[in-house]
Amino acid sequence: MTKEEKYISLLPKAKALLEAENDLVANMANLSALIHVTFGFWWTGFYRVCGEELVLGPFQGPLACTRIPYAKGVCGSAWKAGKTVIVPDVDKFPGHIACSSESRSEIVVPVICEGRIIAVLDIDSRELSCFDDTDRLYLEKITELLSTSLPSPV
Repeated sequence: MTKEEKYISLLPKAKALLEAENDLVANMANLSALIHVTFGFWWTGFYRVCGEELVLGPFQGPLACTRIPYAKGVCGSAWKAGKTVIVPDVDKFPGHIACSSESRSEIVVPVICEGRIIAVLDIDSRELSCFDDTDRLYLEKITELLSTSLPSPV
């Protein structure tokens, strides 16, 4: 199965999970597991916006950094930019925060709800250049499903 075929098969599963629950933490936990199992990434999870920091949320994989300051590392940079950041080689990303020396590439997708970023979806791979526009497109669809599943206001 191609990467795109995996995402296409994953979307209805994600939608079904999110339609059955409106709790943000529960949905983040299930989405992390669904993505992680489908693709076998090194680390898959969420960081929640708490004041001027990102705080570790539900994830799958090895231990992670607990707090990330605004605009720091790949996650903080995606939060500041308000858009998806794809890093082919984390060792070449200025200010990369190395939670694991085994991470080689990364994608971070903001979760935007009612015009504000409430979290980021962070995925790390042990392979260089693992992520591309296919990942960006489908992961943005998944984070949009997550944000629209939440009761208003968050």
